[in-house]
Amino acid sequence: MPTLFRFLFFIVVIAGLIFAGMVALVTFVEPVQREMVELVPPAKLQPKTP
Repeated sequence: MPTLFRFLFFIVVIAGLIFAGMVALVTFVEPVQREMVELVPPAKLQPKTP
């Protein structure tokens, strides 16, 4: 039984570290917004006629 508790404790610690890393990323990293332009060929804009 002590091995199960040690395993569960290890899993909880790993999950806590992952959660703390995600919180740190959300808190300290600011995304850079920039304009995005994508050229669409005119053939895609015209409806297809049967």
